[in-house]
Amino acid sequence: MTGRTHSIERLVPPAVDSDVRALGELLVDAVESGAAVSFLAPLTLQRAEAWWREVLSTSLAASVFLVARDATGIVGTVQLHPAWAPNQPHRAEIVKLIVHRRSRRTGLGSRLMQAVEAAARGGGFTLLTLDAKRGEAAERLYRQLGWIAAGTIPRYALDSDGTPHDAVIFYKELAALEALDQEHGHGNRA
Repeated sequence: MTGRTHSIERLVPPAVDSDVRALGELLVDAVESGAAVSFLAPLTLQRAEAWWREVLSTSLAASVFLVARDATGIVGTVQLHPAWAPNQPHRAEIVKLIVHRRSRRTGLGSRLMQAVEAAARGGGFTLLTLDAKRGEAAERLYRQLGWIAAGTIPRYALDSDGTPHDAVIFYKELAALEALDQEHGHGNRA
């Protein structure tokens, strides 16, 4: 399956029940495949749906929820959450980049990240942060996309099976990239 068979769109809360169900199924698939996405196995569909309903209803208005769809439904997602602190209006965190097993290795993760970075620029954010499990595909993806590793925190979280893992903390300065692009005449990278 190529990236052309996926469409990426912004999901505007409140989400319809079928989208919440599909996001719940996506989260369950991620946990079952061993992805480090904040949940321990086994994760029930009901618990995953409840989590999605809560995050969609309690997030700040400037939050961004992107979903990727193929012919069968939602196969990917990523979120942008603005910093809550009044002295950080320029910063947001990227969380829950998830791609369903059937759509991995298609470039969809890269496309979702490029889309969320574009949304961040559009929202006026100039500094993005995220964390990734050390040594996994997500870490490699973020490095390939120009994210800077600020450091590694040992035993940061638990894998879905309860095993501790280290996390790499990343950041990306969007204003610096735009200035570099303008200086070299490249236009927008996203």
